[in-house]
Amino acid sequence: MNPRDFLLLVGICLIWAVNNIVSKLVVSMWHVPPLFYAAVRFAIVAAVTLPWLRPMPRPTWRIVAIGLLMGGGSFALMFVALKSVSPSAAAVVIQAGLPITTLLSIVILGERIHWRRALGITLTLLGVLVVVWKPGFAISAGLLLVLASAAAGSLGAVLMKQMEDIAPLRFQAWVGMTSMLVLAPATVLFETHDWAQIGAVGWQFGAAVVFSALVVSVGAHTLYYLLIAKYEANLIAPLTLITPLSTIGLGVAITGDKLDAQMIVGAIVALSGVLIVAVRRTKAPIAEAQEHS
Repeated sequence: MNPRDFLLLVGICLIWAVNNIVSKLVVSMWHVPPLFYAAVRFAIVAAVTLPWLRPMPRPTWRIVAIGLLMGGGSFALMFVALKSVSPSAAAVVIQAGLPITTLLSIVILGERIHWRRALGITLTLLGVLVVVWKPGFAISAGLLLVLASAAAGSLGAVLMKQMEDIAPLRFQAWVGMTSMLVLAPATVLFETHDWAQIGAVGWQFGAAVVFSALVVSVGAHTLYYLLIAKYEANLIAPLTLITPLSTIGLGVAITGDKLDAQMIVGAIVALSGVLIVAVRRTKAPIAEAQEHS
């Protein structure tokens, strides 16, 4: 990888990490309803990428399902989870998406794996279990939502493997449009909107949602897909571990995340497993790009 692309990838990962913290601030500390936040984000994405909506990728049902799973479903679940969980813990647990994608590929696509990837899957899921486990044989409900978010994104990625290549901005256009059309009525039906509270946040909320939609979704994700198309996944994927590590650091510094022995051990085990799964000789399609934030 040339130095320019390496620095670009580092910048992308840092943008994702910052957005994890921003999302926590929006839904937990500023008390903006999470479905509303997700709906506004994807409405902006849909508006900006509208010129790329046509021609429609085929089959229609599959691109709609992919858009809902990798967009509205995955992000809505993550934003709801961030009301009660720390960005650091969420950044570790969301790493389960990579082994879940591998397992779904085995079941749905009939792919085969060797013992090293099986070991990586086991370590990742074990590390995630360490992070989500609570005393008294209980599991954090919020982190289960993060796992559901990872599973939704993973299923979307597997469905994406069954389609022809889609230009990054066309993919973002369909993610934005399908997600907006589902999340807009969902926030009306299921959330209470304290407009005075949202208005009191002021320009910070506007800046956060524009950053999330334009810088993260349209900008960083699109650039990441271009790098995935240029380099093999076994080179790109390990470097994206910068995101959870940066999120942990920013979470401790900004949102007061608790970094105890359980979190440290779980993170080390999970990220080691992700590294083993990620380092494999393959040319990844756009679908294998994991949405980090």
